Amino acid sequence: MKRILVTGANGQIGVELTRILRDSYGRDNVIATDIKELPEDMDGPFRILDVRDANMVHEAMERTRADTIIHMAGILSAKGEEYPQLAWEINIQGIYNVLEVARIKEASVFFPSSIATFGPTTPARNTPQDTVQRPTSIYGISKVTGELLCDYYHIKYGVDVRGLRFPGLISHKALPGGGTTDYAVHIYYDAVKHGAYTCPISAGSYMDMMYMPDALDAVLQIMEADPRKFVHWNAFNTSAMSFDPEGIAAEIRRHIPDFEMRYEVNPVLQRIADSWPDSLDCTAAREEWGFNPRYDLTAMTDDMLKRLREKLTGE
Repeated sequence: MKRILVTGANGQIGVELTRILRDSYGRDNVIATDIKELPEDMDGPFRILDVRDANMVHEAMERTRADTIIHMAGILSAKGEEYPQLAWEINIQGIYNVLEVARIKEASVFFPSSIATFGPTTPARNTPQDTVQRPTSIYGISKVTGELLCDYYHIKYGVDVRGLRFPGLISHKALPGGGTTDYAVHIYYDAVKHGAYTCPISAGSYMDMMYMPDALDAVLQIMEADPRKFVHWNAFNTSAMSFDPEGIAAEIRRHIPDFEMRYEVNPVLQRIADSWPDSLDCTAAREEWGFNPRYDLTAMTDDMLKRLREKLTGE
């Protein structure tokens, strides 16, 4: 990667990833794009871009002379169930337009898939890299379609398109934007601010998660990996931990003993959570490009609470 175009740079992952890429490849070599303006502290090249518009995507590549597209624009699971038509337009038309311009410009692509590509008929524990994918959410359906498109463009046209199936991502820097696993971020904020949290996901609902620093490292690592080791180019299972709401509450109580957990289960979110795996087999990612996350639940909780206390209370 020499010159990088980031779509969806205003999202939960995009904001942090853009900063990391600029640290690694130089401020002026990473062009952030989004359908809305970036925060004022996001210093560096920026363009307004609607990924649904093929002409805008093509023009952005022409003008920036990028050789890599990090495609982070998309609608997440909970938001997708609220606006399914919009989710389809952005998630599917977006990746199609990106792959087409990558084919024409001979550019590389990163595509973020998700554990949402799995469904209730998928093996729930130690879910294999290659298995049944019959999702029941529009987000999951769009991500499976994206995976297949990426495979097609690699096989037919030789496009260097690489990707990860992200689990829930937890960050102290940026709030999430409408996903089923968002509770695992909000619980930390409410623990620090209020000492209590009302959870929309039921106890016993295990889902895979990863701390944002590990997710950002994984993106850079796979894009710089030697492809001669690849069996899979796209949609690698990635996860660092699996827990239910009670598990994360127990870790928080190591720091905040009086932390209270209540439940008001959201049936839409719960239906999605119940259809996702309890734990992923990440063997392919480890063997093919060295995936090795640093944070487990304990280490992540220690860091999250420390940083949120500094951010929210000045302690």
